[in-house]
Amino acid sequence: MNTYSFRILTPLERKLDATVVSIVAPGEAGYLGVLANHAPIITTLKPGYLRVTLESDENKWFKIDGGILKVANNEAVLLTESIEETQAPSD
Repeated sequence: MNTYSFRILTPLERKLDATVVSIVAPGEAGYLGVLANHAPIITTLKPGYLRVTLESDENKWFKIDGGILKVANNEAVLLTESIEETQAPSD
């Protein structure tokens, strides 16, 4: 299983610093999935739900208030003003 480093930063704190298998984030044009060895990208995110699959295969869900996601060299960083851990959204 390929993994990469993922951090979530707000102006006040480092919310998460983990080794992950994947993330699925609410991009401006739709949800964006990121796996290990993803091509470099910088994109804006809209408010919505972020799913993070940890190295342990556990899923964590967060509600974000939009932000910026940068992915390069098996490292991803999400910058956001507001984020809170939540339960999986119901459809």
